[in-house]
Amino acid sequence: MISPVLSEEGISLDLTTKGKQSALSKIAIRIARRAGLDEQVVVRGLFDREDFGSTGIGRGVAIPHALLGMISSPVASLTRLAQPIDFDGPDDDPVDLIYTVLWPRSATSAFLPALSQICRVLRTSQVRERLRQAQSSDEALAILETEPLPTHTCRVGPGVVIPKQFSNALESSGAAQTTAN
Repeated sequence: MISPVLSEEGISLDLTTKGKQSALSKIAIRIARRAGLDEQVVVRGLFDREDFGSTGIGRGVAIPHALLGMISSPVASLTRLAQPIDFDGPDDDPVDLIYTVLWPRSATSAFLPALSQICRVLRTSQVRERLRQAQSSDEALAILETEPLPTHTCRVGPGVVIPKQFSNALESSGAAQTTAN
């Protein structure tokens, strides 16, 4: 279940965009307004992370994310695009599902496990297809609330997102830091 960070207000279905930059900008502005954050800081955070490497994970899904010092709790959104866009993902499939996460810089130790959980759920084909068919925000949220966690991992950008049981060892060695930037 990945919904504790996501609320119905954070779900947008069939957003029209002109491409990756347009999608990230629109999503960042919506999240910033909903959370009372500076829009430019959120936009810059997502763009800076994307400059590091694509957050596309394949199969039409992207998980843009940013660590921010000005927030004390995570903020998330789920966006289904009206038309899929190129996101430079590992399989070159166009993206139509975007789960965006803003995470407090003060809680980085919990970030990789949370990102891993989100990734695992969205890599499940049944979840993706049900989200693509959802008729409302509350239906999309219900899909995410009831989905059991699969056990496989996935790649986000240039780093590997790992299962929770391995994250502490990698964090203490410093190896996990490249993914969280």
